[in-house]
Amino acid sequence: MNIKDKIIDYIKKNRVSTTEVADALGKTGAVEKVKPINKGHFKVGIIKWVFACDESNWTVHEQIKDIEESHIVFVDVFGCGGRAVFGELVSKYLLLYRQSEGIVVRGNMRDAASLLRQNWPIWCEGFNPVGCFNTKPIALPDKALLEQYREKYDGSIAVCDDCGVVIIPKENITESFLKALYRIESQEDIWFDRLDHYKENTFDIVCDKKYLSDKDYMRREKNEP
Repeated sequence: MNIKDKIIDYIKKNRVSTTEVADALGKTGAVEKVKPINKGHFKVGIIKWVFACDESNWTVHEQIKDIEESHIVFVDVFGCGGRAVFGELVSKYLLLYRQSEGIVVRGNMRDAASLLRQNWPIWCEGFNPVGCFNTKPIALPDKALLEQYREKYDGSIAVCDDCGVVIIPKENITESFLKALYRIESQEDIWFDRLDHYKENTFDIVCDKKYLSDKDYMRREKNEP
C-alpha cells in the first residue's frame, strides 16, 4: 500500500474529522465558504479537479465524460457570475453512474430540493436557480492559471464532513504527515480523557498541558512498563 492509500485508509477507518486533519496540517487546508448540502456524510478520497468558466458548464461535461471511480470531484468556477454550475443531472451521473466518492463545488449549485431529497454527499458554497449555459465558452481562463490549479488540486486528498472540506496537498502526502495524524488522534483521546475522568479544566488541558507532567499517566498512554 502506497503512502497515499495509507493516509486515506487511516482517515476512513478512524473517521478522522476535518478538524483533526486541519490541525495536523498546522491549522490550514480548509476550502473557504464550502459547506455540506446534507448532514452526516463523511468522505475522503483523491481529488479529480475540473473547472467551469465563462458562465458555461460545457467544460465540466467535457471533463467528466469518462471520469474514474472513487474520486472526490472538485469543481472550480471562473467567471460564472454566481450562476449555478450544475444540479441533479450531473450529480446523479457522477455519484451513481460514475461512482464518484463525493462532489465539492467552489461555487453555486441548483436543484436544491432534489439534492436534499436524494441525500447525496455534496459540498458547495450555496444555491442559485439560475444556471450556467451549456454552450461552448468563448473566454477560457489563462492556461498557466489552469495548470497551476490542476497541479495544486488534482491528485491531492480531500476530507469532507459536516464541518466542511479540508485538502491535504500533495507535498503533505508523506509518512511524516501520517505520523502527525496519529499524534493528533492520540492527543484528542488524552484531552477528552483528562476532561471526562480527571475533571481538569480546559486551560489545564489545552494551554498548560498538565498531563505531560503526569509521568505515570503518560507512561500508560505510551504502553511503557
